[in-house]
Amino acid sequence: MSIAAKMKTAYEYDPVHLIGVVESVGDEAGYRVRCDGYEWHCKRAASCLLAPEVGDTVLVSGPDHQRVYLLAVIEQANPAASLLQVPGQLRVSAGKVDIESQGGIAMQSGQALTLESVQLNIQSDKGMCVVNEMEYLGKKVTSTVGFFHFIGNVYESIVERLSQMSRSSFRVTEGVEQVRAGMIDFEAEKTARVHSKYTVVTAEDLIKVDGKQIHMG
Repeated sequence: MSIAAKMKTAYEYDPVHLIGVVESVGDEAGYRVRCDGYEWHCKRAASCLLAPEVGDTVLVSGPDHQRVYLLAVIEQANPAASLLQVPGQLRVSAGKVDIESQGGIAMQSGQALTLESVQLNIQSDKGMCVVNEMEYLGKKVTSTVGFFHFIGNVYESIVERLSQMSRSSFRVTEGVEQVRAGMIDFEAEKTARVHSKYTVVTAEDLIKVDGKQIHMG
């Protein structure tokens, strides 16, 4: 068979390359695009990450009339709202990624949100964190704040060693306060005062009261 005969028997393509306006958005990424008075039913190409909306001016292209794809959004009907949409998982790989917004940034996940890095830096003038249940695991926490206010129903702390230093301390307990220790040592530079309606001091072996002056009664 000659080369000319082979060229005649080869499949003849009727390529499509048009610009139109999206008239409707269907299921399974199906779009109806009007180009020069004719409607094209096409699917969005995988490379078109910007989801087309009704009224957007788009580029329609394909090898023939049966295989036509929406390649790109050329002009949006509403430039104030844009949606980047992919059917499956999305992974962005780059040397450095910067996300900037003049307004706000919202991140929402239906299952889990994971942040993993060598170093995490968060800076904000004002912040709010609402978590129903939270668990923290770490080796060291260093906090420097001007004012700390804590309100809770139950506070439990289990540590091997507890050290507290303050210029002044004030504590009010409406109910019962109990201390259980192997040894208790109270020392005051000036005055130590214990006052109550009823005071009971007991010891199994020895009670010692020592001072230059002892006043009883």
